[in-house]
Amino acid sequence: MARRKKIYEGKAKTLYEGPEPGTIVQYFKDDATAFNAQKKDVIEGKGVLNNLLSEYFMLGLINIGVPTHFLRRLNMREQLVRSCEIIPLEIIVRNFAAGSLATRLGIEEGTQLPRPVVEYCYKDDKLGDPLVTEEHIAAFGWATQQDMDDILSLALRVNDFLAGVMYGVGIKLIDFKIEIGRVYEGDYQRLVVADEISPDSCRLWDIQTGQKLDKDVFRRDLGSLTDAYTEVARRLGVLPKTTTPIKPTLIN
Repeated sequence: MARRKKIYEGKAKTLYEGPEPGTIVQYFKDDATAFNAQKKDVIEGKGVLNNLLSEYFMLGLINIGVPTHFLRRLNMREQLVRSCEIIPLEIIVRNFAAGSLATRLGIEEGTQLPRPVVEYCYKDDKLGDPLVTEEHIAAFGWATQQDMDDILSLALRVNDFLAGVMYGVGIKLIDFKIEIGRVYEGDYQRLVVADEISPDSCRLWDIQTGQKLDKDVFRRDLGSLTDAYTEVARRLGVLPKTTTPIKPTLIN
């Protein structure tokens, strides 16, 4: 579709003014970043896969009554979403120890947690998205107590949905992060799942082999990121089973 005014460009997506008031066009880039953008590459096909997968997950959430900002996919790289005010938090749900949690607490990666653990990080790349508590969130006015109750409920519902979907295709949902936005309808505000849900924002391990099918493949130099994402899409039926994985092109 014709390019409109750019609103924002992030590490993995670019946002443009939508064709109708209150809408935004979300463009998925091929850029891959890790360690707060200290490691960077461009991987051909990544944006297409994330667009298709995020559409799949957002539609699934909508079908079970979880509100999202997603409206429709426009093409292979773009989707139309509802404009919303993003709460400056990353909401992380962990089912198994991995990444920073394993490092912080000295827990072996892959250890199942007694229950899902929900953590919050303040969204600020310059600060490295630091971990914060509900006390910080309340003190700085990032969200009200009612917001936090609703955010926790949404996060756990998303977790139940994603974990079930992934288990059904032989994938273990280790953890994931989401963002939440405020949508205003007159004087009424409601919270919606925003941004994206894709292997960029989840840790996904094959149940049988433990093979990583997420951005840790890029972080830890474990092979082809595109092949990993293609495998997730293939299992979920987003791509035909006969689809040959796209070979990545790395551009320094």
